[in-house]
Amino acid sequence: MSRKLKLLVILLAIGFCGLAQKHIELSDVVNGGPFYQKSVYGLRSMNNGLSYTILEGGTQIVKYSYKTGSKEAVLFDLSTVENSPIHSFSDYAFSSDETKILLTTDRQSIYRHSFSAVFYIWNSVTKELLPLSEKGRQQLATFSPDGERVAFVRDNNIFIKSLKFGTENQVTTDGRRNEIINGAPDWVYEEEFSFNRAFEWSPDSKFLAYIKFNEKEVPEYSIPMYRGENPAYDENTIYPGTYTYKYPKAGEKNSVVSVHVYDLKSKTSVVAEIGDDTEQYVPRIRWAPDASDLAIMKLNRRQNELNIVLANPYTGDTRHFFTEKNKRYIAEDFFDNFIFLPDNKYIVLNSERNGYSHLYLYDRQGFFVKQLTDGKFDVTDFYGFDPEKKVFYYQAAKESPMRREVYFLSLDGKKSGKLSTQQGTNKAVFSTGCKYYINYFTNLETPNLVTLHDQAGKQIRVLENNQELKNKLSEYELPKKEFFSFATSEGIQLNGYMIRPLHFDANKKYPVLMTQYSGPNSQQVLDQWGIDWHTYLAQEGFLVVCVDPRGTGARGEDFRKVTYMQLGKYESDDHIEAAKYLGTLPYVDKSRIAIWGWSYGGFMTALTMAKGGDLFRAGIAVAPVTWYRFYDSIYTERYMRTPKENEDGYDANAPLKLAGGIKGRLLLVHGTADDNVHFQNSLEFSEALVQAGVPFDMAWYTNRNHGIFGGNTRMHLYTKMTDFLKTQLK
Repeated sequence: MSRKLKLLVILLAIGFCGLAQKHIELSDVVNGGPFYQKSVYGLRSMNNGLSYTILEGGTQIVKYSYKTGSKEAVLFDLSTVENSPIHSFSDYAFSSDETKILLTTDRQSIYRHSFSAVFYIWNSVTKELLPLSEKGRQQLATFSPDGERVAFVRDNNIFIKSLKFGTENQVTTDGRRNEIINGAPDWVYEEEFSFNRAFEWSPDSKFLAYIKFNEKEVPEYSIPMYRGENPAYDENTIYPGTYTYKYPKAGEKNSVVSVHVYDLKSKTSVVAEIGDDTEQYVPRIRWAPDASDLAIMKLNRRQNELNIVLANPYTGDTRHFFTEKNKRYIAEDFFDNFIFLPDNKYIVLNSERNGYSHLYLYDRQGFFVKQLTDGKFDVTDFYGFDPEKKVFYYQAAKESPMRREVYFLSLDGKKSGKLSTQQGTNKAVFSTGCKYYINYFTNLETPNLVTLHDQAGKQIRVLENNQELKNKLSEYELPKKEFFSFATSEGIQLNGYMIRPLHFDANKKYPVLMTQYSGPNSQQVLDQWGIDWHTYLAQEGFLVVCVDPRGTGARGEDFRKVTYMQLGKYESDDHIEAAKYLGTLPYVDKSRIAIWGWSYGGFMTALTMAKGGDLFRAGIAVAPVTWYRFYDSIYTERYMRTPKENEDGYDANAPLKLAGGIKGRLLLVHGTADDNVHFQNSLEFSEALVQAGVPFDMAWYTNRNHGIFGGNTRMHLYTKMTDFLKTQLK
């Protein structure tokens, strides 16, 4: 070859290389990397409903116009505060008259929702920035409706700070760790009833109602804590320490709860009369808009009957107001979607009484008025009510269980329609008074698109279109995600998605990784954009498939509650059916199918492999529940009742009892400090595997909780799982 020809070949090669698109690196999808979707966070609607505020740079609160998008004012700028005791803040809240701002600093997580912090108060009139309290860290700091006081929790007791006089009044004195909690939920309430603050100011600021949790009789669970790294606990360098907390497992004793109302004028409390059932739950308390009554939700231990009583705040006397029953269990959606409308004439609630999740209207006396929404679809969120136009706003999966739309409906029922215009997943956040709303939209092809609209649905402007991300995506060659569905041998139609390998060739046979979560009322198969570990694996030659089995959401009550009393049975049956279906596809190597999942998905991985036998070459179970007797009372009993009532249901689908059925290679992963799904689950399961003669691999992560993160942990975990799949399936 001549010298000129050689040079031409080299130049052509360089040219083609320049045109070659990038491939995803594992670190790109584990640690955020180039595929992070921008959004609009920390937005607060102002009282007038015409402006909103955003926290910028951790130091400024900036006011913007909904209509024009223009900056109207900087309401707070930390850099202008002389001798400021803080350098930044992570969250904020306004007083009712918007003259004071509560700033959150030095936040430290406790459990999933709870955290302690050091709070400061900015007074825009006096230009003073003062600490809420100098007597220790605080939790749940909340302005009174009149803006004159702030209530908070410290060391399991409730305190009220007078902003006018600077005094700090202690409301309760009996709070003690692992014994009595005032105003904050215990671990299981926080985790399974999904709330953090267990106190509520009355609308007239005269009373503070709170729930007291007596957890003295709740069994304790202890977690060994080692020195570790990032963070390192030096006190545990030679001998491990122990973290002990109250954790009621299925069938065990729960906290005994009581409801109290504190009168700020007399500085005395009354106990609300909620009956003698010490096993009942109180998942929410809520004031009527005129402060005349405190609504108390009383849920029986089976969680299939909820009674609401109204308490007199002066005496604690209660009267029955409303009852909701369900032959299986009452969904969590009910608690936050039982809402007094501002006029105090009506109540909106969410019920599954006709087989789907719908909105119903009741009057202030608790009498049924009418059903607001109806049809063979689920309402998935209630956004609010416009008192001027008498219009309700809500989200529903009306067009497809895989999508979400935003709708409106007038109180008289004469006007209704869809506000969202694009097909995919839409979520709305309305301004005060519902004059405007921000729509968050995504689908398979579209990263997060945030737009501002008026109440009629007209788009005013785009707040975030992720154009920078879209430009970045053009540099990459990416596998595509597509939906599919199939019918099981029982005739059940299941929805799924598939990510095909790059340069997919239908004449080749590919290894398959089935990913799933599968928990009650969850969904993985949704029309939304995302690039994650599964995208990376498809790039590496795997066919990645996800199927939502029976028990998952947005397909009506019977579909999601068929798993009642036998968690795991139908879900694992459906994943076995999915594996068999995939094995019939010409481009699938049915001898190389793996399944993986985290938490409930880890439980499902272990159970599906145990029941599916040779169908599965490999599986990865991260933080799995392996026997529901090991898991907490509220979650487990909601779906299974107690072990005493349903012994066969607990045992028939427990991986711990079926370990010998696993034929493929299993990688078992757990954090040693998991406060949610205890490491006990994997340790006991590993022993069952050993005694059954089943070979397996195991990875544990020191001092890591259910999320298994911190330092290099996530990168190590995903590298481990990737290498495992490549070894087992390639």
